[in-house]
Amino acid sequence: MKVDVLLGLQWGDEGKGKIVDVLAPKYDVVARFQGGPNAGHTLEFDGIKHVLHQIPSGIFRAKTKNVIGNGVVLDPIVFKTEIGKLEKFNLEVRSNLYISKKATLIIPTHRLLDQAQEAAKGINKIGSTLKGIGPSYQDKIGRQGLRVGDVLSPNFKEKFKKLVDLHFDILKNVELTYNWPELEAQFLDAVDFLKQFKLIDSEYFLNQELKSGATILAEGAQGSLLDIDFGSYPFVTSSSTVTAGACTGLGVAPSHIGEVYGIFKAYSTRVGSGPFPTELFDEEGERMRKEGNEFGSTTGRPRRCGWIDLPALKYSIMINGVTQLLMMKADVLSIFQTIKICTKYQLIDGTLTEFLPYELVNEKIIPIYTEMKGWQIPLTGIKEENMPVELSDYISFLERELQVPITIVSTGPDRTQTIIRK
Repeated sequence: MKVDVLLGLQWGDEGKGKIVDVLAPKYDVVARFQGGPNAGHTLEFDGIKHVLHQIPSGIFRAKTKNVIGNGVVLDPIVFKTEIGKLEKFNLEVRSNLYISKKATLIIPTHRLLDQAQEAAKGINKIGSTLKGIGPSYQDKIGRQGLRVGDVLSPNFKEKFKKLVDLHFDILKNVELTYNWPELEAQFLDAVDFLKQFKLIDSEYFLNQELKSGATILAEGAQGSLLDIDFGSYPFVTSSSTVTAGACTGLGVAPSHIGEVYGIFKAYSTRVGSGPFPTELFDEEGERMRKEGNEFGSTTGRPRRCGWIDLPALKYSIMINGVTQLLMMKADVLSIFQTIKICTKYQLIDGTLTEFLPYELVNEKIIPIYTEMKGWQIPLTGIKEENMPVELSDYISFLERELQVPITIVSTGPDRTQTIIRK
């Protein structure tokens, strides 16, 4: 069997949580391979909205095993809170959730370091979620981080204190308000809670599942344009959000990768700082934000909104090896009489290009648009056979440009509002 990969192709918030939930019945295992509590995967069904930050989105399917992989950074405090919310729905979280011993821990001082680092950047701030993600990955790369498996060590508290002391040495001249005894007690309590779960050697677990014929879906967080190597650096996240990150974040060989599902919105959004060529600053952008309820599921911040960007999508499709495209939030564009599609960029010297320039941050880019007629009817209850012709034309145009089939179209937040295209 193969490991199929599902990831976002834009700047995150594409709707990965809903699609994992829709696809989960096809898979025996759903495994998160990177990111941490900076993710906010939203699932909506039975009239209830759920937001998952660290736990794989297959958790609502009783027969699905869920794995938090080694590439994830895990905050035990957030984990405990998240489990508490899920257990209210009588889910079998303790029996079908597995956590890699090699996943890096986020400790309270990581959040303090995150605040200090972001404040120090001033007007050049990244737009961090302040969840301690960057500092925890820094400790991982610096070979001084704590991992989930360390909580089983008899001298864990000594290891924890050693790392905390290193952090406090960095923070000694920084003005921050916090109650350390309270933060420490909260963290150690959450660590004891974490030890009640299945802590595993996830690379062995997943490869054994493959050998036994199990189907596996690797779930990414954030988006490809936030990848540490290939995103709009330095306005990126701290991990590998692309297909290659599924191999390193789960311990599966590249030869085991099967389908690559690329999720994108029918338009574009971004949270935080960084370049956004098609961003709208006018009434259209505000209408798009309001209609799409574009506010961060993790931070609550309003998302920046703009038209779809095909050069950026082509780039993401290329580096990920996307085999199927899944288009989200088609219903949001129902309010527009005319829909715009960015097909090229005009650079400062007048050059037209379909490539993302290296200096995406500092290069002045003018998007070149193609216009199409909007469908202007609600998509609730729409099936493929009665899809408005304008929506069909929009999908066909994107497929011709992107050279990858669009196999799923989402017409609303609920799992039932999904068109599986033949």
